[in-house]
Amino acid sequence: MSADVGAALAAKIRDVPDFPQPGILFKDITTLLKDGPAFRQALDALRDRCRGYGATKVVGIESRGFIFAAPLAYQLGAGFVPVRKLGRLPAATARAEYTLEYGTNTVEMHRDAIAPGERVLIVDDLLATGGTCRATIALVEELGGVVAGIAFLAELTFLNGREHLAGYDVQVLISY
Repeated sequence: MSADVGAALAAKIRDVPDFPQPGILFKDITTLLKDGPAFRQALDALRDRCRGYGATKVVGIESRGFIFAAPLAYQLGAGFVPVRKLGRLPAATARAEYTLEYGTNTVEMHRDAIAPGERVLIVDDLLATGGTCRATIALVEELGGVVAGIAFLAELTFLNGREHLAGYDVQVLISY
């Protein structure tokens, strides 16, 4: 994807100061999502970057990651697996706790979601500190899956989240 496409997509994302708490500059992707051609462009660019991974499952991280992961799974002919916050999945789960830029949380995945040796693409909207993604990697690997790649719409480079993903192939469309 060209830098022009990344810049065009970035121009569709709105900054919201002091959300969810003072001092945070929130990147609101709803302004990109409501623009059909921009949303399609973002999904097509992610698909093109991730096609070579040979993933049979696409794991989406709650909640904005679902927006990109489910249609990307469809485009790649792969299954979709949700990673959810604690207590939201009905069957037996694996759990991982993580730290984010303003607190801690726990994510879960169904224990039967990933088969041993299965190639997995992890997708989320934003790479910030990398904590949520790192916890998701731990879940995939605990279940015996192989993380083939990781994809994000955008990255906040000043938070150095990519450092927590060293050793994994990471794709990002927009860098801030």
